[in-house]
Amino acid sequence: MDFVQAGPELANQYSDDRILRAYLARVVPASMRAEIGTDLEALGAHAAQAWRAARSRESVEPTLTQWDAWGNRIDCIEITPVWREGAALTTRYGFVAAGHDSRFSEFARIDQFVRVYLYHVASEFYTCPLAMSDGAATALKASANEALIQRALPHLLARDPSQLWLSGQWMTETRGGSDVSATETAAHRSSDGHWRLRGRKWFTSAVVGEMALTLARPDVNPHAREGADALALFYVETRTSDGRWNGVRIDRLKDKLGTRELPTAEIHLEDTLAEPVGELAHGVRLIAPMLNVTRTWNTICALATMRRCLALATDYARRREAFGRPLIEQPLHAATLASMHAEFAAAFELGFFVAGLLGRVECNVADDDERALLRLLTPLAKLWTGKLAVRIASEACEAFGGAGYIENTGMPLLLRDAQVYPIWEGTTNVLALDALRVLAKTGVDPLRIGIQNLLRAAPAHSGAIDAALATAARWLHEHTGDRDTLEAGARGLALTLARTFAAALLARVAAHTGDAMHGAALALFLDHGLSRLSGASATGIESLIGAGLNERRHSP
Repeated sequence: MDFVQAGPELANQYSDDRILRAYLARVVPASMRAEIGTDLEALGAHAAQAWRAARSRESVEPTLTQWDAWGNRIDCIEITPVWREGAALTTRYGFVAAGHDSRFSEFARIDQFVRVYLYHVASEFYTCPLAMSDGAATALKASANEALIQRALPHLLARDPSQLWLSGQWMTETRGGSDVSATETAAHRSSDGHWRLRGRKWFTSAVVGEMALTLARPDVNPHAREGADALALFYVETRTSDGRWNGVRIDRLKDKLGTRELPTAEIHLEDTLAEPVGELAHGVRLIAPMLNVTRTWNTICALATMRRCLALATDYARRREAFGRPLIEQPLHAATLASMHAEFAAAFELGFFVAGLLGRVECNVADDDERALLRLLTPLAKLWTGKLAVRIASEACEAFGGAGYIENTGMPLLLRDAQVYPIWEGTTNVLALDALRVLAKTGVDPLRIGIQNLLRAAPAHSGAIDAALATAARWLHEHTGDRDTLEAGARGLALTLARTFAAALLARVAAHTGDAMHGAALALFLDHGLSRLSGASATGIESLIGAGLNERRHSP
């Protein structure tokens, strides 16, 4: 009789997650844990059930029908069955609303992001428009535009699925990606007094939503006509009152590496009715609160993918035997899994520290040091967890051997989907440069103060952590004024700072709890080293690639 290998199984992804449960027990008030526990158990069960269901059915993707049988342009997008369940689950569990709920005050963001963390992998990236909806709600509240707040906020934070709106974030254009100053979408005031937009948006991840926030260049801008300062932020409802598209033409759905269940569209705006969110300039400033929130969503969703990869790889290691014993008992395989768990544990503490800090800042209980720390940690956490998710997903595929390369085991999907985290909401390099701009104003003082506060409870591990921070600070100081070298080393600097702060968080947890799990994670994490600073200078880089660049630059 032929042997058939048993595949991995997922237990309840809340009750089975020791790191999550330990975090909640340590950070969240007992009364709040009691109140949200039932929902978290249900979401953990949903995650396990969704994994089993996904493995037993053929995958489906959204489809675009541009014309009806009679030649009318309809641009109808058919979403997947899991997406059709999204509104009911979102409103029931408050994936957006919980973050703005005053019941739990500064802990509201923790409540929200724990729910998102449990739901994300089961959602087929329905969390993407939820992140943008959360960001839009945050940006509108910060704008103080009462008319738009009254119009949109009840829908974005709805607890009734029939009232829920999803929001898009329509920034990316063919000419201006991360460099939004190259935005070409034009805004003009029509004869009826309303603003209308014309332009091409190359990447819109929530075009199926009911609204969007987008940048455009007003033709009556009293400021300079060029650059980011001349851009304004506009509010758009995607449909007219009769259900037709509001000047939105869907050119195509993107054929992507991963997140294929998420309908990402390329569109043209053709006299799209819009309303300015604020003044007719400095729109990037108005969109900034949205980006900070969506980058935190990216961090938490990257953690969710890491956790799912580790749960599957660990369960499989208990089921698969080779050379006379289970993989989990093979020293090298066990060491590899332990190394992945240690990196994840550190990343988890950093990601949820940022989520908690966001809640404190939004509830006005944070001090100036914490506010400065949030500005720096938000891009650092996003860039590090994004890169780490890809690495852990790749290692998890490898941990299954050949089975990890087979499509319907589900492992290749996790790897493909993970690649979005270092790209969405700013690539690693873009975020490293964002962090460099913050450091130019503050230096490493916000991190130093934060680490000092953390290590008061863990002096035994302060040596390696303090040394890593000192090395980064010294490198930053030595190259002050040498912009090219600073930018060339920005990625290594950012990764060093992210890992150093994460190590301090792990050290505090291990000292506070005496938990062997966190102590072992800290020891392994420190063994991997904290510094990622590169010795490559701008001159060294030029010597490696400059000749090739010059040849292309000057070729006819």
